Amino acid sequence: MAEPRKRARLIYNPTSGQEIMKRYIADVLDVLEDLGYETSAYQTTPLPFSAKIEAERAARSGFDLVIAAGGDGTINEVVNGIAHLESRPRMAFIPVGTTNDYARALKIPMGDPVAAAKVIAQNQLVKMDIGRAYGSKHFINIAAAGTLSELTYSVPSNIKTRLGYLAYVAKGAEMLPRTKSRKIRLEHDGGVFEGKVSLIFVALTNSIAGFEKLAPDAKLDDGNFTLIIVKTDRIFDMMSLIIQAINGGQHVTDPNVIYIKTKELNLEVLEGAQQFMLNLDGEYGGDTPVHLEVLPNHLEFYANVDEISDDALTGNRG
Repeated sequence: MAEPRKRARLIYNPTSGQEIMKRYIADVLDVLEDLGYETSAYQTTPLPFSAKIEAERAARSGFDLVIAAGGDGTINEVVNGIAHLESRPRMAFIPVGTTNDYARALKIPMGDPVAAAKVIAQNQLVKMDIGRAYGSKHFINIAAAGTLSELTYSVPSNIKTRLGYLAYVAKGAEMLPRTKSRKIRLEHDGGVFEGKVSLIFVALTNSIAGFEKLAPDAKLDDGNFTLIIVKTDRIFDMMSLIIQAINGGQHVTDPNVIYIKTKELNLEVLEGAQQFMLNLDGEYGGDTPVHLEVLPNHLEFYANVDEISDDALTGNRG
């Protein structure tokens, strides 16, 4: 009796990027079928958590592989449908969004769904760390707090679709003069920080908002967050940090920055100030106070491992 074929479920966002997936669905399905998968596709809907619900259903139904096709928001939803389960399928990502930070970290071709699908054929896997906030919300790339971190969900989706990354640049330029610091208490593995800050990044990869050197020594599988705390809210200091980040990650030694590794942290705003809104993978996740923790080597992702720097991996590959 022949062994049953492996099953793959493609979950795609038809509105991501320039609605590119609509043109390539048949080609992507052909690639997966050629790899031996019995493949089916699900188009997300405007209903809340459409991708998350379908990802959980597919995982519970015993699919061997779940592929998310869309932007960072789509992959975040799919991960949230799977990450809390005891039995989790392998995962893949076809990036057709605006910034595609996760694809940059995994070295997956962007804007070419067929090339991205063919990464699965290389059979290279990474056991990826993911983050958890509030005990139940998962993120794969970044948790952030501060005025500038709010720009990702303050740009209307139709503008993002039309202008892409330029929409974020324009919004960032608009918000930079309005950046304000707040006094916080932040507990991490190495101690406690109390003081005024304007921006906090809790990174799992080295690619944040299109910058691939914001957390230059971040590893994908070492069980640590890279914590970046920006203490200044002065516009000239902020501009200097942006320039340093572009120029090879020089910002990490700037006196206005605290740069450390931690497996978990607690963040709260002090003295009755307005709470920070927490950005999880580009979407609003909730307000402070918040507890964040790493789930080490939690999900297996197909990746272009040959192209990933050895410095970004400890060796937990599938």
